[in-house]
Amino acid sequence: MTLSARNPQLDSTAPVQRLCIAVPMLNEEKLVLQTLEALAAQEYRAFSVVVVDNGSTDDSCGIVARFAAAHPWLDVRLVHDPEKGTGAAADTGMRFGVDHGAQWLARTDADCLPEPTWTARIVQAFGDGLELIAGQLIPRDDEGITAWERRTMLLAVEVASFFGRIRPGNKGEGYLGPYQMLPGCNMAITAEMYTRSGGFPRSRIEDLHEDRALSNRVRKLTRNYALRRDVVVHGSSRRVKAWGLKNTLAWYADHRYRPDHVDIR
Repeated sequence: MTLSARNPQLDSTAPVQRLCIAVPMLNEEKLVLQTLEALAAQEYRAFSVVVVDNGSTDDSCGIVARFAAAHPWLDVRLVHDPEKGTGAAADTGMRFGVDHGAQWLARTDADCLPEPTWTARIVQAFGDGLELIAGQLIPRDDEGITAWERRTMLLAVEVASFFGRIRPGNKGEGYLGPYQMLPGCNMAITAEMYTRSGGFPRSRIEDLHEDRALSNRVRKLTRNYALRRDVVVHGSSRRVKAWGLKNTLAWYADHRYRPDHVDIR
C-alpha cells in the first residue's frame, strides 16, 4: 500500500514535483532522520521525496512519518516494497516518480548526507543537457573512521573508476561512450531515460551492483552522461568499520569479499 507520510489521506495519484528523489530504506532508524534533515536544508526546494521502506522492523517508518508531519512544506511520500533488494527498492521509488509526473529523478540512500547545493547542482546539470548524472561521493566524517581511511577510500574510488573503463565486463558492442562509475546513492537521471533504459534491475545488492547495471544500460542509448563533482553526497562508511577497508573495497569490486551479512547497521 502506498501512503503519503505528509498526509496519509492524500490520494496516491497526486503528482510529485518536477524533481523526485528516491530514498531506499531498511532499518535506518539511526541515520534516516539526518538524511531527511539534509534534504530539508537544500537550497533548491522544488522536489518531492519518496522514501521506499524495504521491510524495516525498527522505527524507521515512524521517524519518516513524524518528520514529514513536522515539515508540511516538504513533499515526503512513504511507500513500502517487500521485495528484498536495493535495486528493487530504488526502482520502486524511481518508478513512483515516473508514474506521478516527475521529469527528473534522483537517488540517495537513507544513511547519506547530500550537501545543501545537491538538488540545485542536479537541476543545473540537467539544464546543461545531461540525461544521466554521476555525483561525487565523499565518506562521512562522523562515523569513527580515520582521515587516512577516508582519503584511501577516495583514492580507491578514483582508481576503480579508471579501471572500470578498461574492465572487460564494461566493454563490448553497442556502447556509445566510455564506462562511467555511478554511485547509487548519488545519481540522477531523466524520467524519460530511466524508462527507456529499463531502470535499475530489481536485484539484491548481494547479487548485483544495480548502479553499474544502470550505467551500462544508459551507455547504449546516449552519450549525454557525465560525472559532476559539484553534485556532492557524504556516504556512510560503516562497512569499513565492520569489515575493514580491504574487505570493503573487495566487496565493491565484484563481490570478491562475500560476508554472511551485508546489511550493516
